[in-house]
Amino acid sequence: MKKILTLLAMIVVISSYSQVKMSGVVKDSIGQPLELANVIAINQETKALESYGITDAKGEYKIALGKNGKYNVQVTYIGMKTINMVFETKEVDIKKDFVMALDNALDAVELTYEMPVTIKGDTIVYNADSFKNGSERKLGDVLEKLPGVEINDNGQIEVEGNVVQKVTVNGKDFFDGDSKLATENIPSNAVDKIEVLRNFSEVGQLRSVQNNQNSVAINIKLKEGKENFWFGDITAGVGSAPSPNDELYLVQPKLFYYSPKYSVNVIGDINNIGEPALSNRDVRNFGGGFRAPSRDSGTNLNLGNNGLGGLTTAARAQEVESKLLATNFSYSPNKALDLSGFLIYNTTRLRTRQESFIRYTDPDLGIPDEETINTGKEASDQGLVKLSASYKPNANNQLDYDVLASLSKDEERQTEISSVIGTTNQLDEVTPFSINQNLNYYYTLNENNIFAFEAQHLIKDEDPFYDAFLNNDPTNNDNGFGNIPPAVDEDAYDETAEQLGLDRSLNFYNLGQNQRVKSNQLDAKLDYYNILNPKSNISFTLGTIVSRQDFNSNIFQFLDQNDPTNIQDANPTIDDLDGNSLAAVNDTQYNFSDVYLATRYNVRTGKFTFRPGVSVHAYGNQNTQFGTRFKDNFFRVLPEFEARVQFKKSESLQFNYRMSNQFTDVTNLAEGLVLNNFDALAYGNSELQNGLSHNLSLNYRSFNLFNNTNVFAVVNYNKNIDQIRSIANFDNVITTSTFFNSQFADETLTAFGSWNKRFGKIRTGIFARFNYSLRNQFVGGRQSENESFVQSYRPEIRTNFREAPNVRLRYQYSISNNNQGSRNTKIITNAPSIRFDAYIWDSVTFVTDYAYNNQNVEGESESFTTWSARLGYRKNRDAKWEYEIRANNILNIDANINNNVGNFSVSNSATFLQPRFITFRAIYTL
Repeated sequence: MKKILTLLAMIVVISSYSQVKMSGVVKDSIGQPLELANVIAINQETKALESYGITDAKGEYKIALGKNGKYNVQVTYIGMKTINMVFETKEVDIKKDFVMALDNALDAVELTYEMPVTIKGDTIVYNADSFKNGSERKLGDVLEKLPGVEINDNGQIEVEGNVVQKVTVNGKDFFDGDSKLATENIPSNAVDKIEVLRNFSEVGQLRSVQNNQNSVAINIKLKEGKENFWFGDITAGVGSAPSPNDELYLVQPKLFYYSPKYSVNVIGDINNIGEPALSNRDVRNFGGGFRAPSRDSGTNLNLGNNGLGGLTTAARAQEVESKLLATNFSYSPNKALDLSGFLIYNTTRLRTRQESFIRYTDPDLGIPDEETINTGKEASDQGLVKLSASYKPNANNQLDYDVLASLSKDEERQTEISSVIGTTNQLDEVTPFSINQNLNYYYTLNENNIFAFEAQHLIKDEDPFYDAFLNNDPTNNDNGFGNIPPAVDEDAYDETAEQLGLDRSLNFYNLGQNQRVKSNQLDAKLDYYNILNPKSNISFTLGTIVSRQDFNSNIFQFLDQNDPTNIQDANPTIDDLDGNSLAAVNDTQYNFSDVYLATRYNVRTGKFTFRPGVSVHAYGNQNTQFGTRFKDNFFRVLPEFEARVQFKKSESLQFNYRMSNQFTDVTNLAEGLVLNNFDALAYGNSELQNGLSHNLSLNYRSFNLFNNTNVFAVVNYNKNIDQIRSIANFDNVITTSTFFNSQFADETLTAFGSWNKRFGKIRTGIFARFNYSLRNQFVGGRQSENESFVQSYRPEIRTNFREAPNVRLRYQYSISNNNQGSRNTKIITNAPSIRFDAYIWDSVTFVTDYAYNNQNVEGESESFTTWSARLGYRKNRDAKWEYEIRANNILNIDANINNNVGNFSVSNSATFLQPRFITFRAIYTL
């Protein structure tokens, strides 16, 4: 790590010594400093932008110029005459003040070069061309080069630590603002400006009365000539893999049409190269832009998710076949009405392999260490349809309606070879569907009174089926079968089979389980905002959440491999914590209601803004099962508080406190036995209460264009009281668990932040994260504490030359200390990486990514390396055709390594990847 940091420091020092600093003050004709004046320097020889800066509150500016060069320095400010002066640099710094005069003839102002970054109120505008060097292909390639903007590991856009909630193109919805679809599909050559909208609100009427400080959106403005014409690209490719029977192919059309009245986006994908436009997990998490009306009420109700998670992501599978058709449209028949929607159909086929070594952390439990090999095949067919309408007849009225329907058919077949259990073949199937509707109406009575009504209705139906097949030797059961005495050479699953009441005379155990979870929820609220004066307002909210969930399940045994109708129900002999026998079936109805009244007062005084609030809730819980009804009705008062200090226009400190209630879903309440897996049994607790949490956060943000520094830092503390926790018992590696309200509080403290600074063409930065958690676990009737402290650091340096090649050096270093009862586990990760990209002779693009990852667990070290590259040729920047050669997994590594600490164990896993392959691609640009 020291060598990498030394190299980064040397590059910064060399860069700073090769530059001349130019600084001074910009004033008006009467000597008053001008804040936010733009100062840019254009290289007279190349006619390219050399440097830029913006004045601070004192009118001071600072830019960096190359030595022994000639530059046209341009100073601009709205309402002032533009200043153009030519400077020749030598070896010393330059001190120069500028005095600007009023300009009444604004039409005569002509800018010779645009500022790379400008600030207009809460909006930061980036001129995309100022950050491009020609190697970019998609929007994400440009966004990564913008100060204050990051693309996280999930493909989402983050601005100053906040995940972007919405992405629009020319002000029109792009797949309801999904940032991953935007970053990976919108062509970079179509992007003119990138507008980052802070304090974003989708409803203009509520912007001044709602808390939107952490809400961020991005609007992409297209270049001139892209409107009223189709643009985009079509990619076709073929490739070779080590196996002669593998024929690789890729077809990806990405077409876009925008006009003032309507827009159409079409994204297609057919490939087996492992580059899906959307993975099955992406589609499953595609929310369609829905936000629950109760999101700020303090009530968190979990309806659960009974779909399939899969062994691994598509990008880390051995084989991937994907097909996608996604289209998004918007249409404005008149100024008052906007219609939009999207259709997504995605199909994915995966083949996966994972090898793991699992070490259980409490030696007193007597659980043997386990080695497993998991091979699987996953098949997923998913469909999403959304339609939206927004009607704004005037500035005082807005009516929105959205409906989102989703349907999928998912299947996972998995073979697990365990050193303890043996071989198990498993099948998971589910065909869930849901319909989510949203109705919002906003009405401004007058300048001081605003009403808002929001309602959301969700119907969800999930029907997971599970089957597990294990071999059995009926001659060694502990029932004394034949001449074998009890408990001698017993199969590892025999005792569990006896507890489940299975027929153990067969030479196999074939377990089956049907489940059905139906959810129906209404979430609605009515808000009233009263603007007391220009600096304060008060709001009142009347809201409700009404939910019903129906759950049924049964566990059974297939008695004949050739006859799926020959089954018998399981007959468990397992008792719950109170000594009652558990059933193998569930038939549970769970009703939940919350009626709440809330008020919030917002006042601004000087640099300070305060927002205290409180909500009063009347909760109703009722679940009915096995002829018994459990009720729990109670009142709860939940306070909240926010304070913000606005030091400058782009510098603030914000404190938040919130108390909230967490409620579980029906599956944790159902008292019958459920198979989460063949080796993980669980049953619920009908008397579960809600968990209470206290959350405190402190956020600092500073975006300073004067010294080219961007800083954000966040500290979060969370304490859970009466948290719903699980208590587990082990038989070998087979667990039986249930749930209860823990009297022991769980705590987490998280702090993370980023510092970025630009030195001319060099951008440096460091990201750091610290996480401490105290979690209580319960195994075998014993309580113990799990303490975890994780710290990670990621320094990086990157260049942003327009002509010369660019490089990004990044180093990831993390230490994870985990104290689980009597065992401590320390994991150290070192992961340097380098990205090199060059655009040569205005025709050749070369980009390569290399990363090394080393993980050390208790003195044992493992590592893996990834390396990919692409080489492209196009005649010039405006050429229609481009030809590429791409190489993936150049070093042909078999698998990557991951070490993970769970509640009861530490695991080391190797996830196998696609082998090395090379593809040739042709891209046609419209």
